[in-house]
Amino acid sequence: MRRRDLLKTATLAVATQALGSAAVAAEPLAAQAADTTRLGKIALEEHFMVPEFVPYFEETYPNISPEIAKLGLAALLNLGDERIAVMDQNGVDFSVLSLAGPGVQIEKDTAVAVQRARWINDYLAKEIQKRPTRYGGLAHLAMQNSAEAASELERCIHDLGFQGAMINGQTNGEYLDLDKFSVFWERAAALQAPIYIHPGNPVDHPAMYAGHPELWGPVCSWAFETGTHALRLVFAGVFERYPGARVILGHMGETLPLNLWRFDSRWPISHRGSMTLPQQPSFYIRRNIAITTSGVCSDISLRCALDSMGANNVMFSVDYPFEKTAAAAEFIENARLTEAERTQVASGNAKRILKITRTIGPSA
Repeated sequence: MRRRDLLKTATLAVATQALGSAAVAAEPLAAQAADTTRLGKIALEEHFMVPEFVPYFEETYPNISPEIAKLGLAALLNLGDERIAVMDQNGVDFSVLSLAGPGVQIEKDTAVAVQRARWINDYLAKEIQKRPTRYGGLAHLAMQNSAEAASELERCIHDLGFQGAMINGQTNGEYLDLDKFSVFWERAAALQAPIYIHPGNPVDHPAMYAGHPELWGPVCSWAFETGTHALRLVFAGVFERYPGARVILGHMGETLPLNLWRFDSRWPISHRGSMTLPQQPSFYIRRNIAITTSGVCSDISLRCALDSMGANNVMFSVDYPFEKTAAAAEFIENARLTEAERTQVASGNAKRILKITRTIGPSA
């Protein structure tokens, strides 16, 4: 039995995923039926854009069909009534906003990247101030300079009230396990600021995707790239050195939850050189990585995620506007979960991990 009835009443022009996911060309609004068991939701992979950053955003267009590449801009640019209406009609109390990538991470001039990252964070902070009970934020960082990124993260947490940061994969070919990023991880751990590692393209184009453009992006390459990025952190010992560091992965964990047993089984026989870990890889994945349901509305996948990662490590998300809010909301409301699990995933875990302590929701 569904928790609420969905009536199609309007459509809001939104995107197929310009970061890659061919989702929908319109976002349906669903009328909320009177329901005393309304499930409040927090979503934390919810994107926005500003005109000044569109040239960076266009780097993702080759990942999707040319016919739909630009459809997301209207929804991304809107932080006002249309976005709030979609949230209200689908029971999303609070959205943690992040700039649609790759942003300044593909900027070649480090000074420009640092300046523009600070500017967009200030812009987002002003938008959050207009609706503090509905919006939070993830910082956008210029990872070309790890010390500057650490300082900007601290400013965004302490001065702007953000909930963490989002990093869009590698930055000019450099991944976050490199020694140069130690200052960043030390600061992130001290701040207890979660770092959302979001998909992005690598600097090269592996031969395995040659002749198959459909695989380049949301179908599989982004998941493999992002999951591998997270594994680099695990095997390089980043989480051993900084046990308080916290990473978030979207899309039901970018395939990691399914493979925890094999990571543990194959690590001892791998060609690992001088690398050592006091604990099994799965220990660090469960302790230091949380995941979201963004873009995956599957009972089987959700059950796997909960059973492998633990119910405390899974959070609801939509991936707005690249996925349908109504579909994500209906999924979590009707997923085969205990009610305790449902509440944890829908909002409880996000409140704890992102330290959302203020009153939130449309009636706040």
